[in-house]
Amino acid sequence: MIDPATSHGAAFAELLELLAADAPAPDFDAVVERARNDGWPADEVAALDRARLAALRIRERLEHRRRRETELSALFETAGDLARLRGADSVLPAIVCRTRQILGTDVAYLTLNDEARGDTYMRVTVGSVSPRFKALRLPMGAGLGGLVAQTAAAYATPNYFTDPRFEHTSEIDGAVAEEGLVAIVGVPLRLGERVIGVLFASDRSARPFEPPDVALISSLADHAAVAIDSARMLDETRQALSDLESTSRELQDRSAAVERAADAHDRFADLVVRGGGLEDVSAAVTDVLGGRLFTTDEMGRPLVPGGAAPDESAGIADVASRAHASGRTVRHERHAVAAVSAGAELLGALVLERDADLSESDQRILERAALVTALLLLIRRSVAEAQSRVRGELLEEIIASPERDPDQLRERARLVSADLDAEHAVCVVRVPGGGRDRAAAALGHLGAVRRGLSGRYGGGHVVCLPGQTAKAAAELVSRELGSALEGPVTVGAAGPAAGPAGIASCAVVAERCVQALIALGREGGSASAGELGFVGLLLGAERDVASFVDTTIGPLLDYDARRGTSLMSTVEQYFATGSSPARAAGQLHVHVNTVAQRLERVAALLGPTWQEPERALELQLAVRLHRISAAG
Repeated sequence: MIDPATSHGAAFAELLELLAADAPAPDFDAVVERARNDGWPADEVAALDRARLAALRIRERLEHRRRRETELSALFETAGDLARLRGADSVLPAIVCRTRQILGTDVAYLTLNDEARGDTYMRVTVGSVSPRFKALRLPMGAGLGGLVAQTAAAYATPNYFTDPRFEHTSEIDGAVAEEGLVAIVGVPLRLGERVIGVLFASDRSARPFEPPDVALISSLADHAAVAIDSARMLDETRQALSDLESTSRELQDRSAAVERAADAHDRFADLVVRGGGLEDVSAAVTDVLGGRLFTTDEMGRPLVPGGAAPDESAGIADVASRAHASGRTVRHERHAVAAVSAGAELLGALVLERDADLSESDQRILERAALVTALLLLIRRSVAEAQSRVRGELLEEIIASPERDPDQLRERARLVSADLDAEHAVCVVRVPGGGRDRAAAALGHLGAVRRGLSGRYGGGHVVCLPGQTAKAAAELVSRELGSALEGPVTVGAAGPAAGPAGIASCAVVAERCVQALIALGREGGSASAGELGFVGLLLGAERDVASFVDTTIGPLLDYDARRGTSLMSTVEQYFATGSSPARAAGQLHVHVNTVAQRLERVAALLGPTWQEPERALELQLAVRLHRISAAG
C-alpha cells in the first residue's frame, strides 16, 4: 500500500523538478490534475495548486531575468564589436544581428538614404528569406520605413497591414507580405539633424513593441550612425592624403583627430564591456579633450554621487534641451554641452568646461561619450527597476502575511542587503495621482541607498528605513519626495519596530496617521503616530483602540500584572480627584505616602512628562478605554 504522505511529497517534489527543468506550464497543471483524479482531499489539492501557481510565478520571473540578461549581453557584445571593428561593412551587420537578438524578433534590417535618388534602400538584412524584400527601395514618406526616414521619428506598429498612419503602396506591401512580416518597429539613424537611414526589427506575428524596446533599438541605431560616420571620416582622410600632398600638415592633424576619436570610442566601448561607470567616462573624456567634465541630469543637477555642478548650472537644462533637439553639441559660455538621450527621452547632459572651442572631431568625441553615458544609464535603470520590483514585492508580502514564513522573508531581505531584525521606521506616503510613478522611483532609490525596503501599499506607497525614529523618517521622506516631485506629499510614520510582524504592524499605524492628516486638512504634511497621539485614534479610518491603549499605558498594565500592584487604579483615582494625592489616598484607603510612592513609580515607567496637559489627556482617555474594554 502506498503511503499517502509519500505520494503527496512526491507530487510537490515533481513540481520542483519541473521548475528546475524549465518545463512548459501544462506539465505543472498535469500534476494537480493527477492528484485530483487520485482522490486527494480538497484542501491538499488546493495546497498543491498553490504550490503550482508559486512555481509558475518563479518560472516566469526566471524567464524574465534570462531575457534581460540576453539583452544586456547583446549590448555588451555590440560595444565589443565597435571596439574591434572599423568599417561599416563589418559593424553594421553586427548591429543588425544584435538588434534581432535583443528584441527576439524574426527579422532585423537596416536601410540607408540615397540622396541622389531621393529614396531609401536595404543595406543589411538578417533573418530575411525573400529576394524581393531584400532588394526593396522605399520612396520618402511611403511605408513605415519611408515615414521614419522622412520625419526622423521612431514608429512601431503591432500590425503593419491594418495601420493607417503611413502610406501603403502595392510594391512595399507586396514585399512585406512575401516576407510574412506583421509587427514592425523602426528608428532613425541620425547624424546631427540629418537622417541617414533606418534600423528595423520585425516579427511574422502581431506583437506590441513597448517603450523599453524602442529605447534599446534607438541606442543601437545611434551606434550604427556613429559607425557609418567613422567610416566616412576615415575614407575622407585617406582620399585627402592621396590627393593633396601640399596640405600634408592639415591632413596629419585631421588624421590625428580621427585616430583620437577612434581611440576615444575604443576606450568608451571597453569601459562599457568591463562594467565601468559614469566616473570612467568622465576620466576618458578629460584625458582626450582636457578641461573639466560635469555629468548632469535633465534638470542640470549632478548625476555622479558627490559630483559638482557647472558654474552656470541654472541654464544648463535649457542648453541640454537644445542639444537634444539638434542632436549636436551646443556651446554655452565656457561650456560645450552634449545631450545624453535614448531615442526621444532626454536623460541628462555632458558639460565640458574649457576655454578653447572644440573642433568638429572633438565635438564628435563628446557626443560619442554622451551615447555611452546614455547606454550606462539605461543599463543602470534596468538593474534598478529589477531590484526595486524585488524589494517592493518583498515588502508587500511582509505587510500582507508577516507570520506565514518569517525566516524565508528574512533570507529574501538579506539578499537585497536589508536586515528585518534591525529597528525600522515605517512611512506611508500619499502623492497626487500624476506623481505616483516618480514617487515610486524616488522611494525605491531612498530605500535602496538606506538598506531599507519600499513598495505599494493601499492607495499609496510605503517605505521602511532602518536606524530612524518615526519622526525623523517622516521628515526625511517628505523632504526627499518633495524635492523629487517638486510638490507636496503627505507622510505618516510609525515605529521603530523589528521583524516582519513589527514592520507590518507599523504599516497599519502609519496608514492611520496619513488618514488622520488628510482628515485634519493637512495634505502635504508629515507626522508620526507619537505626534498625533489620540487624534490619530479618533480620525483614523481604522480605530485600533487596543494599540492606542497599549502604546499609552502598556507599561503600567505590564507592571501591575507582573508585580500584583495597583498603579492603574492609583492613576485612575488620581485623575478622578483632580490630581490630588490626598483625595486619591482617601478613595483608595491607603496612606498619602503610599500614593506618592506609586506616582513616583508611574513617572519612572511613563516618563517625567506624564502629568503635562496633553500627555495627561491621552492617559485619561487610555485609562477610560481600558476600563470599558475590561468591563465588557
